[in-house]
Amino acid sequence: MAEIFQKDGTWTFDGATIRIVPGRERGVHLARQTLGELAVPLTAVAGVSFEPGRKGGRLRLRLRDGADPLLQAVRGQLPEGADPYQLAVDPGQAGAAEYFADEVRNSLVLEQVPDGPTDRYLLPGPAVPLSVTAGDGTVTFDGERIGLEWNWKTDEDKRSAGPRSLALSEIAAAEWQPGRGLENGYLRFLLPGETTKRPPKTDPHAIQLYGFKKDLLMALVAAAVTYRLPHPSAPRPALTAEAARPESDHDELLRRLRELGELHRLGVLTEEEFSAAKQAVLKRF
Repeated sequence: MAEIFQKDGTWTFDGATIRIVPGRERGVHLARQTLGELAVPLTAVAGVSFEPGRKGGRLRLRLRDGADPLLQAVRGQLPEGADPYQLAVDPGQAGAAEYFADEVRNSLVLEQVPDGPTDRYLLPGPAVPLSVTAGDGTVTFDGERIGLEWNWKTDEDKRSAGPRSLALSEIAAAEWQPGRGLENGYLRFLLPGETTKRPPKTDPHAIQLYGFKKDLLMALVAAAVTYRLPHPSAPRPALTAEAARPESDHDELLRRLRELGELHRLGVLTEEEFSAAKQAVLKRF
C-alpha cells in the first residue's frame, strides 16, 4: 500500500486502484470538494510523475484519453487548483511522493496497462442528481433529464421563453467552456444535427458563465451528462439490411427499454434512476 497525506488531499494505492480524497481545508477548490472521492482503476492510468519545487512539489496523475468523462468534457481547460489529478505536496514530503509515483509506475509495467486511448469510460463521472446555479441560470440533472431555469441576469428573450427541460435522449453533447479574459464562458447542450451555435447569451439550451468560482461546478454537470452519452470512440457495429430500415416509434421505444435494462445491469443506473427512466419511456407508448 502506497499513500500520501497532504492538506490538499489524500492519495492511496493498493496495486489496483488509486483512491483520491480531496482535502477539506479552506484553500481546496470547491469543484474538487464537490466532486468528492474518486476511485481510479489502474487500467485508466497512462502515467504518473512528481515535480519537485522550492516550496514542495506536485504529484500528477495522467489518465488515458477517453477514460474519464470529466476530462472528456473539459478538454484540458481545468485550472490547476480544480484538477483532481494533481496533488500539492508539502516540503519534506518529496520522498513519500516519489515512492507513490514509483509504485504506480511499477504496477503499470507489471500489469502491462496500455497508455493509449480507451473506447469506453473507466470512471463513472460525478454522482447525480446535480443542481448548480451560476451565471445567468440554474441547471439540474437527475441522470435522465436536464432542466434549465433563468434568473434576473438572463437575456429578456431567453427568459421570456420560460424554463427548458431536455431528455437525455434529445442531447448529442454537453459542451463546457470557461470564461477567458473579457469573453464569457458557457455550458451548452447540443441537439443532434445542430449546425449553428447561437451566442450563449440568447441560446435557450445554454447557461452563460461570467468567470466565477461556481463556473467549475457546471463542468461537473457536463461530465455527468457526457458519461451517459455514447463514448466518442466506441466501436460502431455495421448495420445489417434489417437494422438499416427506419424504425417505427414503437421499435424505437422498445430499443430504448433494452438499452436502459443493460445500463441498469452494468450498474450505470441505480434502481431509482432505472425505474424513473423506464416509466418515462412507457408513458410514450
